[in-house]
Amino acid sequence: MTPPVPPPRPGARRLPVRLLTHGVTLLVGLVLGTGLGIYWLPILMAPPPPTEAQIGTVAAQAAYKVEMRGDLKGNDLLHWAQGELLVGPWAIALRGSVAPGPDYRLYLSPTFVQTAEEFEQHRSEMVQVGQVRTFDNFVVTVPATADIGSHTTVVIWCEAFGKFIGAARYRDPDVAPAAPAAPGAPAARQTP
Repeated sequence: MTPPVPPPRPGARRLPVRLLTHGVTLLVGLVLGTGLGIYWLPILMAPPPPTEAQIGTVAAQAAYKVEMRGDLKGNDLLHWAQGELLVGPWAIALRGSVAPGPDYRLYLSPTFVQTAEEFEQHRSEMVQVGQVRTFDNFVVTVPATADIGSHTTVVIWCEAFGKFIGAARYRDPDVAPAAPAAPGAPAARQTP
């Protein structure tokens, strides 16, 4: 005689559905959490932005003052920079804001670029100045090996994801570079 087969437990048929829904929920949570972490971590880890006095010091000695616009071809909702760009022989500053993100680098370029493709095409001609670590105003020290007079454009690039963030032409390539401003003297004004 064979033993009787017990009736199925209530809810036993729902177990695969529960595993599937819990698995999908976990996956969505991981993807969403990772995405938000990548976005928010740089904001949480950013040092305090430079003060207006620090920006003013760069402005007083800047050879060029131009607008950095957030509506270039390579910009989108998550990748942009805008404000007044101040370019001097010892520091580059932005009185404005940059879309938050990880691993931003500031470059000097002899060619104006406004997309990731253009950046990659001209990357070998560019000089990396330093890291952009703040998103509301920034000041980046220009290394002694970088010459602003040999370039025409400042570019902000996300190294981690290969994304174009922003650019501004601070001088016309056909015009001789401006002499560095003496402390307290007004800087030459260029338009992009």
